[in-house]
Parts: sequence; C-alpha cells; structure tokens
Amino acid sequence: MKVELAEQLFSTAQVREIDRVAIEQADISGIELMRQAGEAVFQQIKKHWPRNKSIRIFCGSGNNGGDGYIIGALAIEAGMNVEVVALQKPKKLKGDAQLAFQQYEALKGETQTFKKIKKTAKALVVDAIFGTGLSRSPEGEYAEAIALINQGSAPVVAVDIPSGLCADSGCVLGAAVKADLSVTFIAHKQGLFTGEAAEYCGLIQFAPLQVPQSIIEKFQPTATLLSQIQPLPPRHRASHKGHCGHVLLIGGDSGYLGAICLAAEAALKSGAGLVSVATRAEHSHFVTLRQPEIMSHGVERVHDLSALIDKANAIVIGPGLGQSRWSQMMMNAVMATDKPCVIDADGLNLLAKKPQQKANWILTPHPGEAARLLDSATADINADRYRAAAQLQQQYGGVCILKGAGTLITNQAETKVNTTGNPGMASGGMGDVLAGLSGGLLAQGLDSWTAAQTAVHLHGKAADMAAESGERGLIASDLIAHFKTLLNS
Repeated sequence: MKVELAEQLFSTAQVREIDRVAIEQADISGIELMRQAGEAVFQQIKKHWPRNKSIRIFCGSGNNGGDGYIIGALAIEAGMNVEVVALQKPKKLKGDAQLAFQQYEALKGETQTFKKIKKTAKALVVDAIFGTGLSRSPEGEYAEAIALINQGSAPVVAVDIPSGLCADSGCVLGAAVKADLSVTFIAHKQGLFTGEAAEYCGLIQFAPLQVPQSIIEKFQPTATLLSQIQPLPPRHRASHKGHCGHVLLIGGDSGYLGAICLAAEAALKSGAGLVSVATRAEHSHFVTLRQPEIMSHGVERVHDLSALIDKANAIVIGPGLGQSRWSQMMMNAVMATDKPCVIDADGLNLLAKKPQQKANWILTPHPGEAARLLDSATADINADRYRAAAQLQQQYGGVCILKGAGTLITNQAETKVNTTGNPGMASGGMGDVLAGLSGGLLAQGLDSWTAAQTAVHLHGKAADMAAESGERGLIASDLIAHFKTLLNS
C-alpha cells in the first residue's frame, strides 16, 4: 500500500532540511514559502470560523513570527480587526521574518507590546510565537503570553505547531499553547501525533505548500500514521473451526480472574475458531459460566500447560497473571516454546526480571511497564516515546506496541502511529482486551506485524464507536461488542 505524504512523519531536522533543499534547488524563496504558510493558516481560519471578524496574533522572533505577520497582512486585506502582539521588537527581526513584517507594515498594520495589550480580548487567537526549533522551557513574556492564551475562551490556531510543544517527542517544554486547530507545513512533524500532543494540537490540518514531492521523497520518514488497515480476507466457504486458529490465553492468578476473561472474550470476538484459557483451578468454571464458548482449564502444573500449548496456534500470557511462583512457572513454559505469542501486563513485568529476545512475539507495554523493561523511569519513557519504542524493540525483538495517546507500533524496520481511540479508554481492562484481540488475530494466521497494527487500530476504533454516547464511563467490555462489525467491514 502506497503511503501518502499526509501519512508520513518526519523529524524536525528532516523538515528543516527539506525546507533548505526546496529553497536552494526548487527556486522557491524563503519569503514565498512564508507567504504560502500564512495563506494556508488564513484559509483554515476562514473555513472553520467564517463569521470571525477580529484576530489577535502573537508573533515571536523567528520565521514562525514571520508567518504571523503574513497572516496579519491577509487579515487586514480581508477587512478584519487585527491586533498583532510583538513579543520581539520588529526592528530586531531578521531575514524573511523582517520582510514579512514589512509587508504587514505596508498595509498600515500596527503592533502592540505584550505589556500594553488588554488581557480579556475575545478575538480569535493565532499562536505564531515559536516554531519547531524550541528546545527549552519558554521564559519571560513568552511564557506569560502562553499562559494568557490558555486562560482565554477564544478559539486558538497554532502556526505549524503549538508553541512550547516539542515537535520531535510531543512533550511539553514547560508550558505550551493549547490550540483548537494546528496548521502544520511541508511535512508532518512526528511529535504532533503521540503523547501529550493530543491535549495541545486540537484538529491538525496539513499544508504541504508548494514543495516538490520529488524533494520530500529523498527523505525516509521516521514513522507513518496508521489511519487505515487492510481488510481481512474472506473466509473459505468450507471453513470449520479448525481452520480459524486456536488461541491459548494464560493468566488469572488468584484474585485476578476478570483480566483473563476480558482477554479471552476479545480473542473469541476476533474470529478465532477455538479459544482456550489456562488459569488457576479455582477460577476455571467461572470462565465458562461467563462465556460458554471458551474452553477453560484449571492448570497447576507445567505438564498440564504443555499439553495445551501443543494444541495452540498462538499464545497470550499476562492478563491477571500476577507474579507468584505459579505465574513464573507459566511464564517459563511459554518462553520455552517457539509459537507466536502476545506478552502483556504481568507477563511483561516477569520478562523485565529475566529479559529474552524473540522475533515472533508482540509486546504490549504501557509506559510504566516499558520503564521496567528498559530499567528506566516512566518519565523517561514519556519524554521520548519514539526512542523508547525503538529501544524496546531492539532489546526484546519482535513487535512492540507502546500504548498511550498515539500508540506506537514498532518492528525492526518501521514505526506506525495509531490514529484511533479516545480518552474514554483510560479505564481498567483495556490492555487485556487489546492483548486478546492481538492473540486471536495471530492464531488466525496473521503475522505479528499485521496482527499488531490491525488489533491496535480496531481496538481504538471500537472505543470511538463505544464513545459516541460519551467518553466518561466507557469500560473495556464495551469495545468487544464492536469487534465483529469492524472485522467484517
């Protein structure tokens, strides 16, 4: 499947280099690119707020500020009430930013200092303070301007990226503008689609400007957006359950039955022909009572588990597994097999204590589990999710799913960033459901890379469907009811 430019993600350094090459080789001047960027933002403002007549533009010192002056000039020409707040004295602007200011000034445009503006203005706000080059926390009037923007109730439009957000990691550098709309230029910056960026970017609109595609094609994307998946092939008309995969799920130590039940039910709804659960003997009959199509086995010895592993096409271990002696015994048995598997929850915590590497497994850590796997801190994982996902894959092999807003799916060759899902998924059991869905797809013959992408995307999409009546109160089992529809669409 060809990956369109709008789905490709690049680092800040790459986008800066693309910009330079376009100016040098495609005979596009810097001020012309700035004009195109300003026009792209202004067109989006008119599209989303067609009745808006007043605009307040915060302009910084670099090219991002220059974009702001272009937007101000366009707004004057459109007959709008324009207020430009200059956080850098215009006479100190350099290069293309100075040229942009001169165009604004030629239209009788005026600027205000931050200290003199009214703090309660209701005009639509344009954030043209910082671009992608920011590497430290905003200070002084810059930080005060960001705070003022966030305190207001007017719509906020970010130019290229919300000021204060790291374009590479999606982390907030001390403080960042919370935008309703972000218009990003030339190529998508990887930090806009994962981590904290979800809270700050609002709707993201892409404006490639007039940079030739041939120039961008010289650069390898750091990641791609997972905005759609390949449909699963139709089943053979003479299929029976033995043709559709047998998945074994292991977990549910004493007191942790719910997790393995959720995972097993998700595996069942994935379309797997047979679903078996290996759990503590005290739990076995409860699994079948809850979902009679699941074959539940009370397993207390490795010998009993080995017989079940032999029959399975894929294995899921971790939901409700615990970290007891029984848990470790189950984990050791799975580590000894070469069958494709999904490692989740306490399976990951046990793996962190005794690291191994396999090519045919899917690891599904949230940031806390990722930190334990990398002997790091959760804050370090969240500070650079792309780097963390790559380190996990390099150390443990296979496919790594680093969960969270903008879930990352990484193998040895590439990284995908999921685009589905919502904050309603912040509730217990969601990871168990994802693990079961992933294992069910593995059992049906999908390779680990395809199974991981399909599971993550549909998991989020099911949550979006379940959240149509509201995000608050969404629970993991709500997602399972939508899997059948999504997998057959």
